[in-house]
Amino acid sequence: MSLLDAARQVRENAHAPYSNFKVGAAIRVESGAVYTGCNVENLAYPQGTCAEAGAIAAMCAAGDYRIAEVAVIADAPDPVPPCGGCRQKLMEFASPEVRVTMATTDGATRTVTLGELLPGAFTPDHMSRT
Repeated sequence: MSLLDAARQVRENAHAPYSNFKVGAAIRVESGAVYTGCNVENLAYPQGTCAEAGAIAAMCAAGDYRIAEVAVIADAPDPVPPCGGCRQKLMEFASPEVRVTMATTDGATRTVTLGELLPGAFTPDHMSRT
């Protein structure tokens, strides 16, 4: 199964009764394992979880910490990028060169690097004191 197919499949499990905007994400790690996540909304709106965050949580729960590739899919007119917060979350576990494929349920895709999605990312270098 392709990474995009894994994202498409998990998207069906999204809990999006308020926005009706289901999102699926799949992450491949350096070992080749794939972790998936879907968005989970909550009536207390800011308490929901993005699909990318769910996939990252599954990855960490399994003991993996280095992302090699990402796929995200949603039912939208154009491929939907991860939100700003998820871009930073992805950057925590990936290099700027990691490919992110964004797709629509109709088959349109766009692939960019994480660095293109998040230029000027906050990195550990910002935390060091010299």
